[in-house]
Amino acid sequence: MNTKINDFIDLLGDYFGERPGLLPLVGLGLIIVNWILQMYPGPGSGWFVDSNLLLHLGAVLAIFGILLGRVL
Repeated sequence: MNTKINDFIDLLGDYFGERPGLLPLVGLGLIIVNWILQMYPGPGSGWFVDSNLLLHLGAVLAIFGILLGRVL
């Protein structure tokens, strides 16, 4: 079990090490999608738009990607 987790972490580290800007771009994309959903909520937007879930996920992912890019 531990070797599978270690191999998976090594694989992720190698993948994101070659593409250091990928996670911040995905995070920025989530923030933009959240902004678009806020501009055009529609009649049944519900909790998904009201909670700003994509905004929070995008911000955390972008910050994590910047920090990970510096380490790798």
